[in-house]
Amino acid sequence: MSHDQFAIEAVTPSYWEITFRNPPINLIGPDTIPQLNALLGRIEADPKLTVVVFRSDDPDFFMAHYDIATDIAAFAALPPGPTGLHPWNDVLVRLSRVPVLTIAAVRGRARGAGSEFALACDIRFASLEKTILGQFEVGGGAVPGGGPMARLSRLVGRGRALEILIGADDIRADVAERYGYVNRAVPDAEFEGFVDAYATRVAGFEKETIKVTKGFIDEVTLPPLAELAPNMAAFFASVARPETQARAMALFKEGLQTRTEVELNLGEYVATYTPGS
Repeated sequence: MSHDQFAIEAVTPSYWEITFRNPPINLIGPDTIPQLNALLGRIEADPKLTVVVFRSDDPDFFMAHYDIATDIAAFAALPPGPTGLHPWNDVLVRLSRVPVLTIAAVRGRARGAGSEFALACDIRFASLEKTILGQFEVGGGAVPGGGPMARLSRLVGRGRALEILIGADDIRADVAERYGYVNRAVPDAEFEGFVDAYATRVAGFEKETIKVTKGFIDEVTLPPLAELAPNMAAFFASVARPETQARAMALFKEGLQTRTEVELNLGEYVATYTPGS
């Protein structure tokens, strides 16, 4: 069944593979959020499902980042989700807490909101040669809004979280694995087989034991909602600044949000801007 941007393949009743498809470069937009809400509703309600693998059909982009060409004011004005958080943070919190194991099978680029989505999954496996992760927002004059400060700090530690978030650079899979940003970086030739074998293994276990075990881990590792709400407020305040808008316009002139060198090497390009250029 298709959710427009999300195609579901039920490999078995207990194992779904969900493919993100939003050409040209798999941007996350306002229309992505209600589709994710519907998808999460199905995942939460399925009595047999134990493991979900999220993947992309674009070899260059897992989830590129949020579509900053959309109306940010309208995005900011969206009503909160069931958790009381802004709908994007609400989706990420629900994704973290679904009673199944979620795996981000990252091949290609996952920056900004794409990185935030991967961080909200339970496990991140990465193609060694083809994965690039990053939180580029600070390089663009913005504060990350989807909670990577809370999630990355728990995964990689304070110093490395600061390096990633404030450095705003691209992180390749071997470094991401060493830091704990991803669980494993697997050679690309072995990647799909590795992910499928792991998911198939988990799919053979009892749902109740997975749900209860994950619930205990969630209690001691997931950030409380109070840590997440201020992130989005800071994001909206930062993107309204003229300096941030000037940086964004400079990147759009270079080819932002198209399949160009600026998107392929965004960590490099956010560091080349000079005020007044």
